[in-house]
Amino acid sequence: MCLALPAQITDIDFTTQMAIASVDGVKVEVSLALVDDVKVGDYVLVHVGYALNKIDEEEALKTLALFAEAGLTAS
Repeated sequence: MCLALPAQITDIDFTTQMAIASVDGVKVEVSLALVDDVKVGDYVLVHVGYALNKIDEEEALKTLALFAEAGLTAS
């Protein structure tokens, strides 16, 4: 089974199509090669270093809350 985590984009380098995304306060570098029209503040689903698609903030926060409830994150 694969798991993609919601993460918020905090910084983008448009020349390399790479971004910094924050997941529960942990910052990771992700590729934006598979998604279009991403901007700082957007939420994306991240799997193995790639942003797979954008998701709305409400859905991202609900998912993160469920992860926290299950004990999978610190929040």
